[in-house]
Amino acid sequence: MCGIVGVVSQTQVNQLLYDALLLLQHRGQDAAGIATDHNNMFSMYKANGLVRDVFRTRNMRSLLGTSGIGHCRYPTAGSSSEEEAQPFYVNAPFGITLAHNGNLTNQAELKQDMFRKDRRHINTDSDSEVLLNVLAHEIQEVSTSYSLDPDALFKAVAMVHRRVRGAYAVVAQIAGVGLLAFRDPYGIRPLCIGVNETDRGTEYLVASESVALEGMGFRFLRDIAPGEAVFIDNDSKLYEKQCADNPSLNPCAFEYVYLARPDSVIDGASVYATRLKMGEYLADKIRREIPSGEIDVVMPIPDSSRPAAIQLALKLGIEYREGFIKNRYIGRTFIMPGQGMRKKSVRQKLNAISSEFKGKNVLLVDDSIVRGTTSREIVQMARDSGARNVFFASAAPPVLFPNVYGIDMPTRDELIAHGRTVDEICREITADRLVYQDLDALKRSISDVNPALQNFEASCFDGVYVTGDVTPEYLDRLEHARNSPNKPQVEDAVRTQLNLNPPVAAE
Repeated sequence: MCGIVGVVSQTQVNQLLYDALLLLQHRGQDAAGIATDHNNMFSMYKANGLVRDVFRTRNMRSLLGTSGIGHCRYPTAGSSSEEEAQPFYVNAPFGITLAHNGNLTNQAELKQDMFRKDRRHINTDSDSEVLLNVLAHEIQEVSTSYSLDPDALFKAVAMVHRRVRGAYAVVAQIAGVGLLAFRDPYGIRPLCIGVNETDRGTEYLVASESVALEGMGFRFLRDIAPGEAVFIDNDSKLYEKQCADNPSLNPCAFEYVYLARPDSVIDGASVYATRLKMGEYLADKIRREIPSGEIDVVMPIPDSSRPAAIQLALKLGIEYREGFIKNRYIGRTFIMPGQGMRKKSVRQKLNAISSEFKGKNVLLVDDSIVRGTTSREIVQMARDSGARNVFFASAAPPVLFPNVYGIDMPTRDELIAHGRTVDEICREITADRLVYQDLDALKRSISDVNPALQNFEASCFDGVYVTGDVTPEYLDRLEHARNSPNKPQVEDAVRTQLNLNPPVAAE
């Protein structure tokens, strides 16, 4: 997952984009970038690191313009190299910058087409650069003059939908023209738009989550629909059109479980409210599986699980306590690159209050269990702090399958639940008991908040891939590529593309 933002304003947007990215920092901590448009000229700066560390005063001063886009990156395709930080840029047609949240499932095929048919060079392994070049090619195909009207842009997006598979929420800036935003036909990754009426005129902000709109003083207008494109020209005139043939809304269930901020509203459902509901349904299952009176205290594993844990304790009538204190200057362990980094960061991120554990039967509530590394460390921390028994509950069902739509859980071997029973997982994380949420209950937790949401992208739980193009062979290739990072992943004809970032020879 990544965080994206785009704005058309009446004043300089560099500070606004920076502040909006801070509000989306939870979606990606690997790299950050901003591109602005000033007098038909792009200014761009991007680098690895947190938003606050990437941008200095000198960088901000160079980002001139009243429109722009921003991105905070969490790598799911390609690598963590600085060259793959976003936004990406192409100079033709017109000049386009693009930021993307999601993951393409037909990247390899598209990359070959770009080289062999469209004669476009892709310089990184990032699927976002592929997506940018597909969009640029389609805009070039529909361009009939030096100007570019909204209808032509919408035709280009319609062609992108026909060519591209996977999950993608996109903001793109066309030099001297305006801001284009669109969402894949399944609506897997979130995207919303807000407005701000000022004395100087109307401003629009597009972002991954509503919290970025509200935090910047914009009024939430609506979610961008699956397959829909919106275009805001440089005069702040808004155009919108459905560009997909058969769109359907299938939001990623894991956004509500973990990825999104609790104060966001995604596709009409409050993330906080859905997590409260998860706690209620999980309480019902715990009541059936753990005898009454065995649990002395309920504790969340901060922060994502706190709403579920509060509601669970309330429904069970069990005391709720905060046993772990979080160091907020350590990143989210799930999205940290590398298993070793995740394991090391757990004890740096969390510290136990021993008096809350000593001699008690503790129920720890987490939002989910993915690799199990964090869970095992936390259970041990509870035991080291004097807990008599450690029960563990997950507000999400077992994560059994890879996610190929923009979440870094692509190989089955990395998933602790794959090929194991609940009892086996319990032993792996060294808990005394383990209770998982049921998938139907998870879906009801979201639908209860917004009854219009009935279909979800929940492939990591049920193995059903809504785009219809993810086969067992595809997953095998993906896992092989991940386990062999230095092995070429494209055919020879594609690898003949020029490498502008050759390795530096060792001294």
